[in-house]
Amino acid sequence: MTTNILLAGFGGQGILFAGKFLAYNGLIEEKQISWLPSYGPEMRGGTANCSVIISDEPVGSPIVTNPDVLIVMNLPSLDKYEKAVVPGGKIFVDSTLIDRKVAREDVDVFYIPATQMAKQMGAPTLANMIISGKLIKETGVVSYGKVEAALKKVVSAKHADLLSVNLEAVTKGYEFK
Repeated sequence: MTTNILLAGFGGQGILFAGKFLAYNGLIEEKQISWLPSYGPEMRGGTANCSVIISDEPVGSPIVTNPDVLIVMNLPSLDKYEKAVVPGGKIFVDSTLIDRKVAREDVDVFYIPATQMAKQMGAPTLANMIISGKLIKETGVVSYGKVEAALKKVVSAKHADLLSVNLEAVTKGYEFK
């Protein structure tokens, strides 16, 4: 089984970090993975997207053009990538920042007020991890049981104090109804 994931939003929203987190989850589960970041010349506020492929087979190309799963954290990303999702795919929308609904009826859509939830937990920069938790719950592409191990790989030693709050954010997304 192969799952093509595309995460997209503005720079500074943690798009690349969330992609790396999902990729490490797959790696820990001994799956074949690819993580390909892409961002505009601006560090914060510019466009950012990340292609992640998690597969039982070797990955031939790291480029995701027609994702099975799409995370969008801003309206320009929804506008740009909505039509690219394969029929039967899943779209995860940060409904705090995106006020329009997905127009397609041939995909499953999950509206998560991730930015609002992150602010409420006192960690406004962790909307990316909340929405990643929901993706894990709804897709099963990686197991929730390996989340902490993956976080230990992507949260740097310099920011080790943020490990528990990242885990809390993933859990909030995973448990969001």
